[in-house]
Amino acid sequence: MPTNNTTEPVDALKSGSNLEKVLAGGHFAVTGELGPPKHLDTAVIDRKIELLKGVVDAANVTDNQTGIVRLSSIAAGIYMAQHGLEPVIQITCRDRNRLAIQSDLMGAYIHGIRNVLCLSGDHQSFGNHPGAKNVQDIDSMQLIQMIQQMRDKHQFQCGDEIKGGGPKVFIGGAGSPFSEPISFRPLRIAKKMAAGVDFIQTQMIFDMKIFREFMKKTVDLGVTEKVHILAGVGPLKSSRMARFLNEKIPGIVIPEELLQRMDSAVQGIDESDKEARREAWRAEGMSICIEQIEELREIEGIAGVHIMAIEWEAAIRPIVERLGLLPRPDLSC
Repeated sequence: MPTNNTTEPVDALKSGSNLEKVLAGGHFAVTGELGPPKHLDTAVIDRKIELLKGVVDAANVTDNQTGIVRLSSIAAGIYMAQHGLEPVIQITCRDRNRLAIQSDLMGAYIHGIRNVLCLSGDHQSFGNHPGAKNVQDIDSMQLIQMIQQMRDKHQFQCGDEIKGGGPKVFIGGAGSPFSEPISFRPLRIAKKMAAGVDFIQTQMIFDMKIFREFMKKTVDLGVTEKVHILAGVGPLKSSRMARFLNEKIPGIVIPEELLQRMDSAVQGIDESDKEARREAWRAEGMSICIEQIEELREIEGIAGVHIMAIEWEAAIRPIVERLGLLPRPDLSC
């Protein structure tokens, strides 16, 4: 099975996070996603932690995704770490300037956070505060570079020394293989590599032909020699969801063949039997996701998968289990 990583000695680790250890050890990594609630009830997080713990190597904590106010990604990440699930906190450029980002990162680090994903952030016009000011003091490329400088050079972005050393974090970035212009996307990943990124999580992948071309160019650029690529996947819950993602969400392309498979999943089931149709759609969506991961495992340069089961965390365990990826590596020592 193709892999892009050789094992690394423990003293070469940049953060010592579980995710980094899994990838450095040459294991096929599995990450998930946990969306914090729009309220203060931590029971929602508790339920999601129990669904993901022991199933993924780490879970992303989204940062006011789609521009909607939610519980802080850093606070939720600390809570997750305290309850046995390693977080990857997302930090967006949308809501903070460089002072706040550096301050928040140090605060997260002293509470045990060791993974961070650098993002621009969904535009606030999509959310529940469309009149909010978009900060964007720096972009995601500069954010990666700033955090790498804090970690490796022990300096704030202004050049001042961080006495005692900077936060030792595993730095992630996003990749969007299907966004136009598609030919530029591998180069964009290469630029993030030059900025100091350690791993990339991609947008959801459905069109394997286009993605194979993307990965070939990424490998040819030498990116996978230094950066771990986690391919983004997600189980479809219905035909309606599939068509919405394909038509409305930038960067997602779903081939007609898969759209028709989702349509056919409920063939012969009466429209009045909503529960049966729901289960049929979900079963087909999970099967497609499993098939995609099996194919991704054979693509050169892929180090793991990032499973985005949107408000369907219960789907992740059966998917990972059916792929034979359980139990996950125990690298706590």
